[in-house]
Order: sequence, then structure tokens, then C-alpha cells
Amino acid sequence: MTILTFSISIKDTKNLSRTSNAAMPDSSSETVMQYQASNSANQPRKRLWPFTLVLSTMVPVLAAVLVYQLDSFEPAPMPIHELGQTPMTVSLRNDRMLQGAEFVGAGKLQGPEDIAYDPKSQLIYTGCQDGWIKRVRLNDSAVENLVNTHGRPLGLALGHNDEVIVADAYKGLLNISRDGEVELLTDEADGLKFKITDGVDIADNGMIYFTDASYKYDLHDHLWEILDGKPHGRFMSFDPVTRKTRVLVGDLYFANGVAVSPRQDSAIFCETIMYVALVIISKFNCRRRCRNYHIQANKQGRLEKFLDNLPGYPDNIRYDGDGHYWIGLAAETSVTFELAFRYPFIRKAMAIMAKYIARLPNGKNAGILAVDLEGKPVAHYHDRELSAVTGGMKIGNLLYCGSLTSPHIISLNLDKHPAKAAA
Repeated sequence: MTILTFSISIKDTKNLSRTSNAAMPDSSSETVMQYQASNSANQPRKRLWPFTLVLSTMVPVLAAVLVYQLDSFEPAPMPIHELGQTPMTVSLRNDRMLQGAEFVGAGKLQGPEDIAYDPKSQLIYTGCQDGWIKRVRLNDSAVENLVNTHGRPLGLALGHNDEVIVADAYKGLLNISRDGEVELLTDEADGLKFKITDGVDIADNGMIYFTDASYKYDLHDHLWEILDGKPHGRFMSFDPVTRKTRVLVGDLYFANGVAVSPRQDSAIFCETIMYVALVIISKFNCRRRCRNYHIQANKQGRLEKFLDNLPGYPDNIRYDGDGHYWIGLAAETSVTFELAFRYPFIRKAMAIMAKYIARLPNGKNAGILAVDLEGKPVAHYHDRELSAVTGGMKIGNLLYCGSLTSPHIISLNLDKHPAKAAA
């Protein structure tokens, strides 16, 4: 009985096994079926991803091309007949002028663009971003407000009757009396309004010499003036007796700072973006220049080179009364801008980027260049952390530097931190 029972149990077990095997699929077959199902589901995705990649790449490119074609800004080629030369070398340099520098009027002088000095009162005059003409006492660096032009004062010059002559970018050429009254002297010439009244100086005979960086773009859009590649700047004179404004030199590339020579026979003005890109030994050279306009004697009206191929973009220029001019360099040259001024399409792309994406960053390594009366470089003070330095004034052994954007005037003791020959 026991044996029979056992044999029956084995048979039942075999039958049960056959039944189970018939009811359930083989595990390997199930895996294959699952793979086939998964593979068939992923097949459309594999076919779609190249199309998605191409689409995601082409749409921005096509949009950029469309914007480029439709944008009306069309930069002009720069004048290649003005051949660039090897950039000047300055034997005496201070490459870290911020080390040891002091900040005058910190927090009270937003964008002190130009500096004028009155030795009688020992006051520095400067024009700020908020429209205020301010005075700074040298003995204690106290700052006081003089008058607000409700514009953007740039160049300053002290007149013979304690007045301040102001080149206001938006308002024009202004006279600020000792009582703080604001008078408009002129804001147009030859039927064209000034858009960026910029640099100014006064000759001993009272004649005022000044620049308008552009008659097309205002200060807010000055980047377009730089990228445009067309000369809209002018160097002019204003006679306070006849009240006449004369254009002395036209077709200038961002006409900027002005300084009457100590001999009173000429006036020097700077062109910030007189660039000429030329391939020489696989390098692009740019010309940044200051020119000499004769205002007296037999050479009156003659225009000559004073200085070019500066190591940065020139802004204001000041004579220190001691045989030297001090020229503000807003930034050092860069490969990007050198290429841009060689090729108009790069300038257009930069303009579109600034218009629709983000403003271009300020250049770095700004500073001050000192030159003698013949335009020969003497010393170069700069720092890689500096940008938008617009001018300098040497008073005693101190160098004071203005800026378009900084909230202070930089003061550097030249005896303690002199420019030195490179090791």
C-alpha cells in the first residue's frame, strides 16, 4: 500500500508539472518578448533624437540670422588708408597703480569724469553722473555741491572770471557763474545739434575750444557711435565776444579731450576710436591718436599729428603746468575690438548682442599716460583692476584721476609710487 500510494503520487506530480508548464510560458521566452516590446517602443525615440538635435540647433541660428538681416544698424568700414604702426612702448611704468592709491570723496562723487583745479582756492572741480558740479577741498577732501546742470557734465575748464565752463553731454556748452547761475553758450554748429558735448579748454585770450563726440548718437547710445565706424565728431571753437561757434575740424572719430598748449599756439584734441586695423606680422594694430590744431601765427588752421598708437583708448587730456600732458586711457586695447574694427560684420553682431542680450562689459587695465610737450611718452600708470579712467591731473606730487563710473577720485602719490623702468 505504501509503495502503490507513492507511485501514484509521483504520477500525479508529473501530471501537475506538465499542466503547470503548459499554463506558464518559459522565462527566457518572456524576456525576449519584453525586450522586443521595449525595443519597438524606443524605436521612434531613436529615430526622433537626431531631428530634435538639429531643430534645437538650427532654430537659434536661423533666428540670429533673421535678426542680423532685419536690424537696420549697418557699420561702415574703417579707413584702411590710415595705416597703423607698432604700438608705442613706454619705458617708465607703474602696472599696479591701485596699490598705495587713495580714494577721494568716496561715495560722494559718482562718476567724476573730468577734473579741473583752481590753485588759488585749492579746490578741485568735477562733474558727476547725477548732473552735479562738485568741489573737493584738497586739505581735507570735503565735498560740496556747486550746481546741478540736469544733464551729464563731462569736460570742465576754469574761466578767467571764476566761472566754470562745462561741456555737458546732453545740454551743450555751459557757463557756470561764481554765483551758480547756468547759462547756455552754444548747443549746435552748422545746423547740427551737439549730441555728446565732451572736452573743453580755454585759451588765454578767452577763446573756448571744445569737442562734440557725435552729432548722431547721444551719450546713452555712445556704444553705437563707437561701433558705427563713421566719423560724427567735431572740434570747435566758441568766441564769448561774438557768440559765434565755428567748426574747426570735422569728420572725427569720437572727438574727446582738449588741451590748449602752454605756448597758446595750438590746441590738442584726442580721438578715442581712430582705429585702423592692419595685418602686420600676424597682428592687428590700431591707431588711437591725439592731434594738434594750430590756432596762432603762420600755421593757423593747420592740423598735425601729436601722438598716436597709444597703449589704450584716449579720453581727456590735461596740461600740468610743468611740461607734461596727462592723458586718460579708458581701457587697454583688446583683440576683440581690434578684430571688430577690421570687420564691420563683427561690429554689427556686437551691436545686436548689446541691444537684445546684454551690454558689452567695460574694458580693463585703464590708466594715465604722461607725455612731454612734443608728444613723446614719459610714464604710464595703469592697473588691471581699473576701467573707465577718463582723465588725470597732477597737482604737486599727487596724481588725481577721474572716472566715468567710479564713486570716487583716485589719488596717487607719485613720489612714493613712481613709474619705473621694467626689470
